[in-house]
Amino acid sequence: MAAKGARAIAAKVLAALQVGTNGSLGNLLDDYRERPDFPLIQELCFGACRWYPALHSLLDQLLSKPLKAKESDVRWLLLVGLYQLRELSIADYAVINESVEASRSLKKPWAAALVNAVLRNYLRRKEALEAALAITQNPGAASSDATLAAAALAHPQWLFDALKAQRPESVEAICAGNNARPPMTLRVNLSKVSRDDYLKQLAERGIEATRGGYAETALVLRDACHVDDLPGFRDGLVSIQDEASQIVPSLLALEPGLSLVDACAAPGGKTAAILEREQGLDRVFAIDSSKKRLERVTDNLARLKFTQQPVTLCAANAEKLDAWWDGKPVDRILLDAPCSATGVIRRHPDIKVLRSPAEVASCCESQQTLLTALWPCLAEGGILLYTTCSVLDEENQHAIARFLEATDNAKCERIAADWGVECVAADGGSLGRQLLPIDPRGPDGFFFAILRKTSTPESKSG
Repeated sequence: MAAKGARAIAAKVLAALQVGTNGSLGNLLDDYRERPDFPLIQELCFGACRWYPALHSLLDQLLSKPLKAKESDVRWLLLVGLYQLRELSIADYAVINESVEASRSLKKPWAAALVNAVLRNYLRRKEALEAALAITQNPGAASSDATLAAAALAHPQWLFDALKAQRPESVEAICAGNNARPPMTLRVNLSKVSRDDYLKQLAERGIEATRGGYAETALVLRDACHVDDLPGFRDGLVSIQDEASQIVPSLLALEPGLSLVDACAAPGGKTAAILEREQGLDRVFAIDSSKKRLERVTDNLARLKFTQQPVTLCAANAEKLDAWWDGKPVDRILLDAPCSATGVIRRHPDIKVLRSPAEVASCCESQQTLLTALWPCLAEGGILLYTTCSVLDEENQHAIARFLEATDNAKCERIAADWGVECVAADGGSLGRQLLPIDPRGPDGFFFAILRKTSTPESKSG
């Protein structure tokens, strides 16, 4: 890209992102990670995505006529400018001057006057515009203006409508959680060091942290830091992992001698967490459809010194059993299913720009395909742990209900826990447990369901 300044680069990256065929924001930013101004580029891109629906609503009121589709980079430059004026402590004059200069870097000199006028117009009308955007009613109430509420809470209309319909009592808290900056959470390798001892090591480095409240391995840092600042990171004492994912090993009832399949394994965080908890597993398959992403599993296991563990890495679609399964029933399956990722928006705010209802529907079908394909691999009495990082019912409790309806020898077991929300079937049984992303220092949005393979048809939920 010819653009040189941080703001021009951010506009070009975001315009490419919105096309929807260029991958995630993280991938698009890879070309700029060595630049000295990369932190600013990343901040502008993430921030503009995080607040995109609100910024989009404001910009529509500031433009006298819509910009043409081919001018999407100019539109994103304006959105990036509005983000800075609203959310960052950069002087207003600097934001405007740098944004005007960025329009020239984009080789759109005609846009300089437009950028200057729109951003100055926002500053003049800021109080009235923001007041009009503010929510005046409970967004969970039936009488609330859904369009106003979605924009004010900075969520796409389709997602806000789904959250309001499914969790009206929590919609505002979920949206606020999605808009927050995520904590940096560590998973302590308890096979090498205790959580309290590692907490002391952090304190000796001047790094403040607190114990997580959901997983015994979790530590939440007060402030994010570089991994090289973490004691023993290169020696496998600790890993970066959200606390929700750290819950997974405790739900698999792991024992020495069991065999296990991690069906969608990359980048390997959950595989590693499982091996840290139980190093006496017999056979472990780590499967992922992306060979490149599977390399990250290898890297993670090597850093944690698990090179001698019986882990078979398979670059294959998990539902294609002939590509990886040896025909021997396995005792445990972890299916961290492909999903909308609506529970991790705070970490990946580009989801607000990229995701659509059609993609959610496609995920739902993929989830059923995987569940149905993997079930024959599971030994009688074995456990399939189904997880997603979604907060949408159709990918979670409804997916489990649909699978149970079609499967005679499957039962959903109740998860006895004091975290999250239990999803309850019509007969009073459990359909899994949902974590909502409402604790600013807690876990991402995540769903868990323990499916047990029975010998005979029986009650579907426990």
